[in-house]
Amino acid sequence: MAMLAIRGAVQVPADDRAQIVEATVELVTEIMTRNDLTSDDVVSVLFTTTPDLTAEFPALAARKSGLDDVPLLCASEIAVPGAMPRVVRLLAHVDVDRSRTEIRHVYLGGAEALRPDLEH
Repeated sequence: MAMLAIRGAVQVPADDRAQIVEATVELVTEIMTRNDLTSDDVVSVLFTTTPDLTAEFPALAARKSGLDDVPLLCASEIAVPGAMPRVVRLLAHVDVDRSRTEIRHVYLGGAEALRPDLEH
């Protein structure tokens, strides 16, 4: 088994509690699906949001996605001028039996522009 990291991001339409939860659930679900993960594979997840998203913690949505016993942490991104607005990012640490090249990072809802080098 190897400890690997998975990155992901989703752009949220508005700073609205329901929209933050919905977008984050979609992101977590896609990461779990594309990487064939169970909650037992996930060691921890760090979520960040751009400073314009304050209506809800992304970790709440992760709990709704089935990560109820996984350590989760939320933080705020730095306010870089011209950066993409309304973005939830995540860095998941997983313990899996595969190589780093087999990991699928997930960018959704406009956040694909953050990583044009990845297949989406």
